[in-house]
Amino acid sequence: MADRPPARTITDIAVLRLLAHPLRRRIEEQLRKGPVNATSLAQALGESTGLTSYHLRQLAKHGFVEEVPELASGKERWWRAVPGDRRFPAYSEQTDEMRTATAEMTRHNLAELVELYEAYERAAPELGEWADAFLFSRATIRVDPAQLREFFEEYIQLVQRYGLADDSDPDRKAVLLRMFGFPEI
Repeated sequence: MADRPPARTITDIAVLRLLAHPLRRRIEEQLRKGPVNATSLAQALGESTGLTSYHLRQLAKHGFVEEVPELASGKERWWRAVPGDRRFPAYSEQTDEMRTATAEMTRHNLAELVELYEAYERAAPELGEWADAFLFSRATIRVDPAQLREFFEEYIQLVQRYGLADDSDPDRKAVLLRMFGFPEI
């Protein structure tokens, strides 16, 4: 796929911690809705403009957000998310410090997912046909490690095929997908 962002394996512990930071996770959530400036972001998150500006610069420093010069006005800087395919090293390739940061980030992701689902559940009565868009599947597959990697790559390709679609169509909404898999113990 020509527009598919390249996979980026994140091995720098500082970058893992950057992504695990709770406020930066909330910033990324806001960026999924479109470009922001530090002021609008601060208002949306109930934080100070200085703090959101700092975190935007840190995310930009590592290539997760970029400036949107065509929206800039005077000293006001606008930012957007940089599409990416973030990967983390296999467990066996991680240091103890990396494992701790990755586990923390995963726990934050799962907690965020619960919050997002609860918000959807509260809003469902007003969503019209979108209330029926809740998808849920539980499955168990029997694979070896190579087949599991193949399954994951096919999943990523499917997500990217739909994720890169034109977002100017008013009938389209962002749909949050999360996939995780782990061996049964």
